Formats: sequence, C-alpha cells, structure tokens
Amino acid sequence: MSNIREELKKRILIIDGAMGTMIQQHQLTEKDFRGERFKSWPKDVKGNNDLLSITQPEIITGIHKKYLQAGADIIETNTFSSTSIAQADYDMQTLAYELNKQSALCAKKAIEAYQQESGDATPKFIAGAIGPLNKTLSLSPDVNNPGFRAVSFDEVAEAYTEQIHGLVDGGVDLLLIETIFDTLNAKAAIFAAKSYFQKNNLELPIMISGTITDASGRTLSGQTLESFYISIQHANPLSVGLNCALGAKEMRPHIEELSGIATCFTSAYPNAGLPNSMGEYDELPQETAAIVEEWAKEGFLNIVGGCCGTTPNHIKEIALKMRNYAPRPLPIASSELLLA
Repeated sequence: MSNIREELKKRILIIDGAMGTMIQQHQLTEKDFRGERFKSWPKDVKGNNDLLSITQPEIITGIHKKYLQAGADIIETNTFSSTSIAQADYDMQTLAYELNKQSALCAKKAIEAYQQESGDATPKFIAGAIGPLNKTLSLSPDVNNPGFRAVSFDEVAEAYTEQIHGLVDGGVDLLLIETIFDTLNAKAAIFAAKSYFQKNNLELPIMISGTITDASGRTLSGQTLESFYISIQHANPLSVGLNCALGAKEMRPHIEELSGIATCFTSAYPNAGLPNSMGEYDELPQETAAIVEEWAKEGFLNIVGGCCGTTPNHIKEIALKMRNYAPRPLPIASSELLLA
C-alpha cells in the first residue's frame, strides 16, 4: 500500500466530488431507499443517503467508480451521517456500525473494479467520511436556555467511536473529519479516533476539513480560521482544509490564509458556486476548475476536489488542471506556543 504522505510530496492529490448530487440524479423513490430488507420499516427513509450502501450498493459503488474515472485519488465513503446520533432521525441507530463497514466495502469494491478495468496503477485511497452531526456541543438549540445542550461530549465521542470501528473494519486508508462547523464536535471525533487507535494498536492518517459559513470568515460556532486551526493542531493531522458552504470564488481568501498558517498539508473542496433560488448549483466544471487552478498557481494546495453540486465532470476538469502544478511545500513548523 502506497504511503499517502509520500504521494502528497510528489503531486496535488484529487479528492472526489459530491455524493448527494450524484444520488439525486438517480431519482430514487422511498421503495428504492428501503430495498427488500427495510420494506416494512415504520419510518420514511427516503433521504437517508447512507442507507443506500446497504440497500443499493451498486449505485454507491458506481458513483465511486465515476469519480475514479474522472481522476480522483481519494474517494470518500458514503457515511456523512452514519452515526447513531444522526441515524436516530430514522430510528436506525443500531445500523451505525454496519452502515460504515458496508460503505467502506463499496468504496473498496469500486477501486478494485476501476483498477482492473483501467489498468491504472496509480495509488488510490479511501477516506472514511465523518460528518459533523445534527447536534452541536457548542451551541444550545433552545434560545431561551443558552446553557442547554442536546448531547454530551461523551455521547458524541461514543457515537464517533462506533463509526470509526465500522470504517476501519471496512478497510479505509484514512479518516476524514469534515464539514466542521463546531470545533468541539470535531474534538470529540479526534478524541474518538486517537482513543480507538491506541486501544487497537493502529494508526491511520486523519484529514480535518472545516466550514466557513459566511463572509465573516468564521465557523458557525464563532471561531476565526486561525483559531480553528490552532484548536485542532494537536491532532497532528495529515491535512487541514475547508469544504462546503462556499463556492471556490468565495473560499479563495480563506484557503490563502490557511496555506500560510498550516504546518501540515492543506485541502480544499468547495461547492460548485453558490446555490441559486431553487437550491441548485449552476457553476460549470470549467469555471470551478479555472478558479482552483489559480490556487494551485499560487502554491496553496495539496489536496483539491469538490463538495455540493460538483460532479465527475467537475473533478475531471480540476484533475486535468492540477497536472500542471507542483504541490504546496510543507513549511517548517514553529516551536511557538499557540493558543485559541
């Protein structure tokens, strides 16, 4: 198995695009989501995209293959909401481990099929996607009670531990803690990962990707980008970056800032522009690729791809552009004490 750190020193790696966007193109019904196994489930499950790794695995594997064919080096598992906490919306808490393991196996199958069909010997990596949860540790859901929390740190860490167990058993190469709007949730995921590694005598690289929610340049829980980075630097991540919320045009100044402060590799996977009035994304693949090409020219990037609204065509255009540029070199780490 190739070492991803060594690959990152050689070239800018390509991470895949949106899973949800591709699933929507299949126009699946409630019956499709349920499959045979869950045909009598008491709650509606349409919209539970992660469940498709169990009920429609060929669709998920097919989407992964399209991204690999487009030039992706890293594919993300279909596990954005595969925790017991998030799956409680569908009363599917008990499926958390299985969802993660099966999603990882779908990605593994896609890589095997792609490499066999294409003869491409370039190393490919599976990132176990760990989403931000539908509950937050830093903010109260009750405006009348600012001190209230819908979930505890221990409960979040336990849910993430179960998710990581399934991802590791399914064969992921690294963990991706992504779309972070609450750094405390991310810290619970980091704690869960490090504890799991220690207990099971293994170590996987960890990618961390936050979300700047608007023009203020802050996360939803109020941190600046620099504060966010300092808060998670202790995890010694393989990479730190940004994804979602913004299109590439709006994300640029934040990626530039991050590339100047991060002592690890940097990543960026923006949306295909900002959504229109219908919630759809109109930015063409060539437009997204042209914007991120500027980032590569400036030396901001080590890993790049797409988030909401992006497709294999977006990833293909981005991959073609990235061939012309060297990856961002790692800076020399400072020994100064940094606090946030």
